[in-house]
Amino acid sequence: DVSPKYAPFSQRETDTSETVKIPSGIALIGTTRPYFANDGEGPLRKKTVAAFRMDTTAVTNARFQTFVAETGYITDAERLGDSLVFQGLLPKGTPPSHAVADAPWWRVIPGANWRSIFGPGTDAACNPDHPIAHISWNDASAFSAWAGGRLPTEAEWEHAARGGLGDVKFPWGDEEPDDASFQPCNIWQGQFPHRDLGLDGYIGTAPARSFAPNGYGLYNMIGN
Repeated sequence: DVSPKYAPFSQRETDTSETVKIPSGIALIGTTRPYFANDGEGPLRKKTVAAFRMDTTAVTNARFQTFVAETGYITDAERLGDSLVFQGLLPKGTPPSHAVADAPWWRVIPGANWRSIFGPGTDAACNPDHPIAHISWNDASAFSAWAGGRLPTEAEWEHAARGGLGDVKFPWGDEEPDDASFQPCNIWQGQFPHRDLGLDGYIGTAPARSFAPNGYGLYNMIGN
């Protein structure tokens, strides 16, 4: 067995692997009101989807560690030896690193992976109830197969994220989050990319079961 040996989390996490039934219907993919046109958010398309079940939260670090312990799986980031980390989350003293040309706030950090999320020596920052990070499509597919499921299609994910509300901007409706009184998700607040004020309660990722769920009972379908 050549898989890395990780100590179990010292704090036991409440299992978040509950699933809910997402009803069949017409999935709305994209929007007629793109916020960033270059992101390819439009146009609005429609596709019929059958009913399916979906986890109520993202996969947590604790749950992924169980998968690794039982299978010896090694993620793509571990195999490749590096991954991308947001510059504002890097510990002081992190050596200079390469940046992504079109998004220089993302840095290529040797040794960053799901367990050492900011690079070597940062294992303590891997909170058991937070969503897994540094995961590729290959990794997610392998986990899904182990868990007895599969990844949702784009249409299924969009249908589930809207929570039954139809053509709305966000899982809760059309009201915009702000930095004062309405903070329904974990997003950047402050001057991007230099300082996140953390007014919603979190800098970086938030626990997988945070904020209010959408109409289908799914948590954190938007934000980090």
